[in-house]
Amino acid sequence: MLDIRDILRVLPHRYPFLLVDRIVEMDPGTRVVGIKNVTINEPFFQGHFPGHPVMPGVLLIEAMAQVGGLLLMGAVENPDNKVVYFMSLDNVKFRRPVVPGDQVRFEVDMLQFKGKRCRMQGAGYVDEKKVVEGEMMAQIMDR
Repeated sequence: MLDIRDILRVLPHRYPFLLVDRIVEMDPGTRVVGIKNVTINEPFFQGHFPGHPVMPGVLLIEAMAQVGGLLLMGAVENPDNKVVYFMSLDNVKFRRPVVPGDQVRFEVDMLQFKGKRCRMQGAGYVDEKKVVEGEMMAQIMDR
């Protein structure tokens, strides 16, 4: 398990763009499960949408990608000197809205890892209901 202090040591993201609160399960190089707590205090809710707050789909994908980045960084040597860049997204689907008060549980599995590139499959759930899914391709690069 990783708490927010551990996550901050691995990911370069900071407020307001750090979208992972906790890692609750990790099998390095294979699988990771991360949590994003969604609150009304998120800055994007001011404009998306006033009176009907909905977490933007692109930020759900970004949160899932950050969880996947933690999986990838856990599988390399010297992660302090590396950064993960996402290269592509495929088969992305948004199943239902995410609103303030929701807790999104992201499950990301490594599909393929060759050299510095990988393919991952991820999905996000709120109360056991799928809210987002997709495949991601990423590459590890030196900082």
